[in-house]
Amino acid sequence: MAFNRLLRVPEAELLTLLYGEQHRCCTVPQPELQLVLSSEREIDLIELEQLCDAVGWSRRPLRRVRKALEHSLLRVGLWRHDPRVPKLVGFARCTGDGVVEATVWDVAVHPHYQGAGLGKALMRYVLERLQAMEVERVSLFADPGVVEFYAAQGWDLEPLDRRCAFWYAP
Repeated sequence: MAFNRLLRVPEAELLTLLYGEQHRCCTVPQPELQLVLSSEREIDLIELEQLCDAVGWSRRPLRRVRKALEHSLLRVGLWRHDPRVPKLVGFARCTGDGVVEATVWDVAVHPHYQGAGLGKALMRYVLERLQAMEVERVSLFADPGVVEFYAAQGWDLEPLDRRCAFWYAP
């Protein structure tokens, strides 16, 4: 669809066109900023690499990242909405069987967007999408510096409280 025609589409319909039926808008302190979670919009590898650079992760070969994304059970992007060029500012992915268990990997929110509850919103969205698949148990591995972030959201930490956390369906 040409960009000029996109401008005439009602906002709700535009968001569905760009981000899919299951998208969710995030509440943020700046009213002029619109952030959208989506598990349906394709993740651009270059944007993902830029996000990983911004959070200080080491680079991985793009062919391996592409393959990891293709084999993931769930891929979620957090987008700064712009009808011309939405910008990826957050990301998470999950692997697993899609029935009983899943593991969350690669959770990242760009430093410019941290501190506004977007990481929590991203994780809530991930868990909601996994619950819709009827996944019963979710695990994640996190750097020791962010384990408390997950504990504060109700994740059960491994006995030594170092890297691993678990979530169980109610």
